[in-house]
Amino acid sequence: MLPCADTRRMNRGMPADVKAGLTALNRFGFGARGDGDLSAAATDPRGFLEAELRQPGIALLEGPGLARSADLLKALFDEQERQRLERETASLANAVNAAPPVPGVAPPIKQTGQSTPNAKPPPSVEQTTYRAEALARVQRAVAARAGFVERLVCFWSNHFCVSAAKGGFVRVIAGAYEREAIRPHVLGRFVDMLKAAEQHPAMIFYLDNQQSVGPYSKAGQNRRRGLNENLAREILELHTLGVDGGYAQADVAALANILTGWTFVGRDGRLGEPGAPLFAPQSHEPGTQIVLAKYYTQPDREQGLAALEDFARRPATARHIAAKFARHFVADDPPQPLIERLAKSFVDTDGDLNALALTLIASPEAWAPSATKLRDPYQFLVASARVTGRTPTDAWQIIGPLNSLGQPLWTPNGPNGFADVSAAWLSPEGMKARLDLAWQMASRIQDMPDPVDMLDKIAGAAASPETRQAIARAESRQQALALLLMSPEIQRR
Repeated sequence: MLPCADTRRMNRGMPADVKAGLTALNRFGFGARGDGDLSAAATDPRGFLEAELRQPGIALLEGPGLARSADLLKALFDEQERQRLERETASLANAVNAAPPVPGVAPPIKQTGQSTPNAKPPPSVEQTTYRAEALARVQRAVAARAGFVERLVCFWSNHFCVSAAKGGFVRVIAGAYEREAIRPHVLGRFVDMLKAAEQHPAMIFYLDNQQSVGPYSKAGQNRRRGLNENLAREILELHTLGVDGGYAQADVAALANILTGWTFVGRDGRLGEPGAPLFAPQSHEPGTQIVLAKYYTQPDREQGLAALEDFARRPATARHIAAKFARHFVADDPPQPLIERLAKSFVDTDGDLNALALTLIASPEAWAPSATKLRDPYQFLVASARVTGRTPTDAWQIIGPLNSLGQPLWTPNGPNGFADVSAAWLSPEGMKARLDLAWQMASRIQDMPDPVDMLDKIAGAAASPETRQAIARAESRQQALALLLMSPEIQRR
């Protein structure tokens, strides 16, 4: 157990706790780099993490190629329109060329177009944007001193996940969604993140709420399109109360009625910037709705915002968030006292997520010495880059490996996100893929330092004798590095 904060401040001069420092870096971050991270964390493990939480704007991410969602969607819509016109032009040319000859009239000159045979088309807007966003995200994680905040971003982005597999609309703004709806609130209030996520065009499109029309709304009486419950169901089941949160199907339907009209501006831009969040009153179901025995009488969008405010403050939401938070950072089966302490912090602080993070690292259960969690593929790749000192310079250095390891970036199989338990990543196929990747990374590094020295820098005296022995007996430095990357010091947290 780590000392309390007051005792820690009085004992600044005491010997560093290397094992606790390793836990601070691995369990709450992405592991140590070889430039003093371990010694800094070992001197004051909790203080090392707390210092990152105090940095202003630490979660925000900006850079070249990182544009607003509305700008990205406009570029996507413009590109799709150009492609549509090109297809029409090509179709017309083919029809002209295929027309039978008219007697006495010279045949038309065949339209061959301007494209060069076998020419590779330029990358699409969604491809270039997805790559830029992926590279910026990974480079931030590799460069972070502690990495605690970036791990928080990963947790909340997976909690409020969208999937690029939905198509170009989501793929082009998946990174922007994380930057706009998740990062600004990672150390803020849960209710603000909840509102930002549920109203973002990425979430609206992913869960089809732009198709949801109130049965008795003006639009509902003139169209065949009806109510879509996807967004309402996931808000209750995944984002707030949890599957055991005490709601019923009637609550889902009522919330779906409340959320009708939550959409985004269309590609024509008549009502604002294309892709920008929009409330469409003509699609909103009129009247009072009852959810979880509470009456919601507010007008228009305010009805949905009021419901989200209430869901964010329900005890069931606190328990659901606390259990997921503890499972992500500490153990697949987290200690009940830790869950209860986190839930209490969530309730007592009105969903203050910075306070929740501080409560986590102040809890003795979070510092249990055994590293039982297996890093997921993304964490493994970032940790490997930090160990080797090779920051990715091309997006495919992370996108390709993540695809091969079964965790494509921003592309979970469903709205419940990627699995957060070790068993999901421990299959023989998955571990073989990691081993192959570890060997590839080791084989590409020139002028490699001694892997034993690398182990000392990232784990020090906390490294196991078995790992030291395996690396020392390796037949080459490449093999030694591959063994290091597959060691418990890297794979486990």
